[in-house]
Amino acid sequence: MRLAFMGTPAFAVPSLAELIASGHEIVAVYSQPPKPRGRGQKLTPSPVQAFAETMGLPVFTPASMKAPDAVETFRGLELDAACVVAYGQILKPEVLEAPRLGCLNLHGSLLPRWRGAAPIQRAIMAGDRQTGVQIMRMSEGLDEGPILLSEVIPIHADDTSGTLAERMSTIGASLWPRALAALERGGVVPQPQVGDATYAKKISPAEARIDWSRPAAEVDAHIRGLSPAPGAWFEAPGPDGAVRIKALFSRLSLKGSGAAGEVLDDRLLVACGDGAAVRLLKVQREGRAAQDAEEMLRGFPIPAGAVLPSSSEPPRGER
Repeated sequence: MRLAFMGTPAFAVPSLAELIASGHEIVAVYSQPPKPRGRGQKLTPSPVQAFAETMGLPVFTPASMKAPDAVETFRGLELDAACVVAYGQILKPEVLEAPRLGCLNLHGSLLPRWRGAAPIQRAIMAGDRQTGVQIMRMSEGLDEGPILLSEVIPIHADDTSGTLAERMSTIGASLWPRALAALERGGVVPQPQVGDATYAKKISPAEARIDWSRPAAEVDAHIRGLSPAPGAWFEAPGPDGAVRIKALFSRLSLKGSGAAGEVLDDRLLVACGDGAAVRLLKVQREGRAAQDAEEMLRGFPIPAGAVLPSSSEPPRGER
């Protein structure tokens, strides 16, 4: 088929690679414009743009796909289909209807559950036992289109959004050749979504703060769901005031109880609101690299008896 690929993050790269390997003609790759990154704020292409350029594919990075010139360029490609994976822009009806078979999207949930911006994080944070990847035909509504192909994926007890996204991106990529072949020969009838919709809104910085008064299972899911980005965080007492620390991995512990936020030992076992606790295993101090909690504690001890706040109250030291 004559295809355009539209995607931006690393999650989308395996899909582009699979479409290339399957022998389809990729006549254009669309990605979000390069952004300033690092200390020098150098303009850096997205993972999809970087990969496409190494493969010698033409790349388009319009600031807005709503611009008339961007729409006309897209329509002039005379596509059989457009394959979309986490592109990050809203597509107008003129764009959605331009390819012969329409625009298709790979979504990281079992729709209609977790429509929206952060389906992988939200699924883990909610304690879901399974999720999935689906290819749907795009419509004007947010993730409301009919489904062509699905694959159910279990969520493991030690999954972070990072480990789950890696599995989902690989499995999702494998769906593209089957979906396109079935669509071309008329062997698939898109099925409407069934059930009540839930929305995976974007994670706000304030929401990422850990609330130790919640049950331990919810705190653990909150930490894993936001790891590695944006990272669930808490504040701990330091010699010069409160220090922000991201919690990147944790495990549930039924041993030990105390006041919510109380540190129960010298290895970052923290009490939660239901009489259980979580042990923080991987952390990242503000301005530092991520490291094992044990390593951080050698240079920045958080002793048993310290209380980590769940609100704007300052952290309390050892009682």
